[in-house]
Amino acid sequence: MDGGTGKAVKLFFDDRQTAHAPLRELHNGEWVPFAEDVERPRAIVAALADWQPVRDFGSAPLLAVHDADYLAFLERAHHDWLAAGRSGDAIGYTFPVVRRRRLALGRIDAELGAYSYDAGTPIAAGTWQSAYWSAQAALTALDHLATSGDAHAFALCRPPGHHAGRDYMGGYCYLNNAAIAARAAQARGLGPVAILDIDYHHGNGTQDIFYADPDVYFASIHADPCTDYPFYWGHADERGEGAGEGANLNLPLPRGTDGNSYRPALDTALAAIAGWGASFLIVSFGADTHSSDPISSFALEREDYSELADAIAALGVPTLVLMEGGYAVGDLGLNVAAFLSGF
Repeated sequence: MDGGTGKAVKLFFDDRQTAHAPLRELHNGEWVPFAEDVERPRAIVAALADWQPVRDFGSAPLLAVHDADYLAFLERAHHDWLAAGRSGDAIGYTFPVVRRRRLALGRIDAELGAYSYDAGTPIAAGTWQSAYWSAQAALTALDHLATSGDAHAFALCRPPGHHAGRDYMGGYCYLNNAAIAARAAQARGLGPVAILDIDYHHGNGTQDIFYADPDVYFASIHADPCTDYPFYWGHADERGEGAGEGANLNLPLPRGTDGNSYRPALDTALAAIAGWGASFLIVSFGADTHSSDPISSFALEREDYSELADAIAALGVPTLVLMEGGYAVGDLGLNVAAFLSGF
């Protein structure tokens, strides 16, 4: 996959990321098969070649973003679920919507609610393993960019990450890979760092982590949260707070948006990132903007993806692409390949 400089875009993935295999989720009032299934990464791996091994950078980069108690919870949650006499996947059913605070809780049910915001993000036997190696894939791709001189790299992050906050999971996400990579990039002196989120759904976890941070610029193009998940975040008037005010840009678009209608929003986001002075870019890429996606309602086609990537590459800064959503498994691998071809 040529990166525009005569070099192949390096691809990073670890098969341990397929250990996460919940059976079902609660969606629109029904129990349905878990949409973020293992066929997603397998389709992407099959469509591309020359995957690189993933290195273990340990827990310190995770702790630079996530609460230590939350990480410990993720690691033990499924064990505690089984120890409580339950079976299958661990799913919360009650959530603290007001005065959320740290409490010493004695039941796994309570902890599941305290550390999540939806019932569509179950914890299975292999969830922690896969989430850990998903973050390590992002860190390995970042390390490659920092040491190789290459302009672009891709980490197949699965499970995805952009809905996960500092101490909560949601939207199929457990660890925020983009935020972890951003903090690691800052630590390596690669900043100023910007994150461009082009998943169908708003990256509320990423926004939350950096909302008061003036040193990471976050721009997101997504379905209008008045009609689409995650509903409560991603509105155009959310611009950051305190020192971070003005470093957050949301560009919500209506259902049915096609490539022609999407491009002006991308141009606006890229102009804002360039104007802010970013010298390193992280792209949270979701292929759930495709017209065939079963849980989303944009109308981008495969040929649009290479054009979007070409516009992003024109910023001329090192770019780390991280996989987020995309659930039309039959089209997913070729859509990801089309996007990467634009670099």
